[in-house]
Amino acid sequence: MENTTIKELAIELTVEMTTVCDNIKGRSVFTNQLLRSCSSIGANSHEAKYAQSKADFISKMEIALKECYETEYWLEVLFKTNAINEITFKTLVNKCGTIRRKLIASVTTAKNKK
Repeated sequence: MENTTIKELAIELTVEMTTVCDNIKGRSVFTNQLLRSCSSIGANSHEAKYAQSKADFISKMEIALKECYETEYWLEVLFKTNAINEITFKTLVNKCGTIRRKLIASVTTAKNKK
């Protein structure tokens, strides 16, 4: 997991999240938001790979980070409304946490490079 790229982790999370959301009925407002934020993590981190400048790279990675935080929020809402169980919630939040830490490390490294 340590050498897995943010993109790979984000794709894995999005695929898993899609499966989870497909099985949730009656919460489409929440699941739609969750899928948008989750899929945006990977899209923005992938786009950052082709950034036009260091500032553009940092901006895309920070957007991915914000989307990661939003994904964790929607997971908490779904858990607290009993749409997902505790095991699913903890598993997905932990995966978000792994991605979040990698995004923070990438942004910090990019900002510290001269």
